[in-house]
Amino acid sequence: MTDLTFRPAQKSDIPTLLDLYQIFDGDAPGLSLAAAETIFARIETYPNYTVYLAEYADEIVGTFALLLMDNLAHQGMPEGIVENVVVAPQMQGQGFGKAMMQYAMQLCADAGCYKLVLSSNVKNERAHKFYESLGFEKYGFSFRVEII
Repeated sequence: MTDLTFRPAQKSDIPTLLDLYQIFDGDAPGLSLAAAETIFARIETYPNYTVYLAEYADEIVGTFALLLMDNLAHQGMPEGIVENVVVAPQMQGQGFGKAMMQYAMQLCADAGCYKLVLSSNVKNERAHKFYESLGFEKYGFSFRVEII
């Protein structure tokens, strides 16, 4: 795993990101390239919000987005929020997801975050076991409301 590297995504990576994110959309059409480029340009203006790519042997094997959010509570310590965690289907089970989450946790530690949180689909028990194996705990409840 010594060849595994992490870097912020760039505009030229958008087609690869869209392919990875297809895991969330199933058979539904994903974003168009033009729409994704517009959204990515907006994301690049957010402070402390980065879409990362994991590369192994010159191949992109996964991605995650990390927000380091400032906080007025908890003595001003920031918190990390990780989203859109994906390992390419053909690369799953080889430790890439674990390395990605360890990297996200280290970025949070380096930033002085008091916690790192994520959400996972309630039906995705495989992911729950994976996150628990990394030290994540089920805590409280996650709520959402459909807006559209």
